[in-house]
Amino acid sequence: MLKSLLTITHQEIVMTLRQAYSWITPLLFFVIVVCLFPLALGPDENTLNKVAPGIIWVGALLAIVMSIGNIFRSDAEEGHLDLLLLSAHPLTLLVLCKLISHWITHCLPLIVISPLLGILLHLNIHEESVLVISLLLGTPVFVLLGAIGSALVVGIRSHGLLLPILIMPLYIPVLIFGTGSMIAASANLPLASDFAMMGALVLISLAFAPLLTSAALRIGANQ
Repeated sequence: MLKSLLTITHQEIVMTLRQAYSWITPLLFFVIVVCLFPLALGPDENTLNKVAPGIIWVGALLAIVMSIGNIFRSDAEEGHLDLLLLSAHPLTLLVLCKLISHWITHCLPLIVISPLLGILLHLNIHEESVLVISLLLGTPVFVLLGAIGSALVVGIRSHGLLLPILIMPLYIPVLIFGTGSMIAASANLPLASDFAMMGALVLISLAFAPLLTSAALRIGANQ
């Protein structure tokens, strides 16, 4: 079972990397959004440092929302989703494999490039380390919760803004604690409470999101 799941995850990663547009587009969007703010606000170091947490986190959130609708779309269009629903493996574990591969291919590049964008916003070393840790804790929650909404609308051809409307309210706690940790880092305040809350959100999402996504897939596939 474990070997099969690792194989499935590896295949999902390889397939996504071959479709470069699917993961490069959100990455470029994230870079463009963050780079536009220094042009609009000017080069003042204090101003950019104050707004940096909001800029980076909102940019990451929007980039992930752009990609979250593609988790199950290609499977539904190619008929692979029916095979997943009829597979001998538990659907929950198959969904978890897809979510892990999606985080690796779409979120990890954002995290890797974020320190370079932090330099553009005049973040110091401590603030950049907090940024990376907070993104490592926050982006899995974005993917896990976003997958629930993506599964619900998988059977709807033109869902438009329905998916963002469904999942955006779920992202608010992560956005609050993610930006709060960076603000606390800039003020040299303790970070344990923010990281603890984000870690709790990761564990809760990991426990329930794959189950809810599996149920939502069965509902969405019948629409």
